Amino acid sequence: MDRKAKLVLEDGTEFEGFSFGHENSISGEVVFNTGMVGYPQSFTDPSYRGQILVLTYPLIGNYGVPGAEKDDYALLSHFESDRIQISGLIIDDYCEKPSHWGCKKTLSEWLKENRVPALRGMDTRALTKKLRHNGVMLGKIIFEKDIPFEDQNKRNLVAEVTIKEPLEYNEGAKSKIILVDTGAKNNIVRELVKRNLYVKRVPFEYDFSEECYDGIFISNGPGNPKTCKVTIENIKKALSQDKPVFGICLGNQILALAAGANTYKLKFGHRSQNQPCVLEGTRRCFITSQNHGFAVDAKSLPNDWEEWFVNANDGTNEGIRHRKKPFMSVQFHPEATPGPVDTNFLFDKFAELVKK
Repeated sequence: MDRKAKLVLEDGTEFEGFSFGHENSISGEVVFNTGMVGYPQSFTDPSYRGQILVLTYPLIGNYGVPGAEKDDYALLSHFESDRIQISGLIIDDYCEKPSHWGCKKTLSEWLKENRVPALRGMDTRALTKKLRHNGVMLGKIIFEKDIPFEDQNKRNLVAEVTIKEPLEYNEGAKSKIILVDTGAKNNIVRELVKRNLYVKRVPFEYDFSEECYDGIFISNGPGNPKTCKVTIENIKKALSQDKPVFGICLGNQILALAAGANTYKLKFGHRSQNQPCVLEGTRRCFITSQNHGFAVDAKSLPNDWEEWFVNANDGTNEGIRHRKKPFMSVQFHPEATPGPVDTNFLFDKFAELVKK
């Protein structure tokens, strides 16, 4: 019989469920995702570091977990990093017998291997409505021994997910990109090398100012962008040149801070695969994949910068660009995995700028 456990929120609210993951008590920020598919990619996204994830889709685990095959660049083909990044998982119903041609193990087995607790049988609709109304809050999954709440945003989460030493991909290519790894998803690397770019992936505090390169790419990542002080200073130095700079997600926030703008924490963030974003100055709307809890304050942008994309749901910033220089970034995920590929063309735009 499955063991009972509970999710306790910082306001004292309790939700009881049944364990199907690793049985250890943990604390983290409780957030929700409204995506319908793609949990192997979502769970391994470093942007989720330190968070207890609530999935609104009612049935999870029905296609299991794929194998650990690697691509030509030694990146896991079906995952966005080398491990599960979420701290805990909350769902409604769990499928114990998955059916999919690529399934190698059950979700329960995978969670236990990665020592990630998970609870099923939760009223995820009520929990999500509470988070949407009150905002994301701290929570803890409790089995027997109680633990204190921990605010993961006070940790330097980027330091936990960045690579430790530089890595290089597609070294024979003519144009060289410095990929600042603040928690980079594997598919960002794939999209860059697919466009015949030589990628040097570096730790988040790596000083690349003395290196020869043709462009800078700032990745996604977890937590408060203001904790990345060294990264912001390095990007400031890069902006003194005219070489292309592109950012995704946390990279959008870091670029904004380097430019002199401000960022703030959203009430409950954007975590889904159906966020509509409008290209500024047009009526063109793109459906995007997103995973972030902070945003750029567009009103704080210096005069030589402008908004590039805006969220059609709540009007928050979804991208910025310099009015004259080749500096730009987006808050959403053009690399998808999971989610729509409507904005994949932005990698083409960056590659064209780099190769000019």
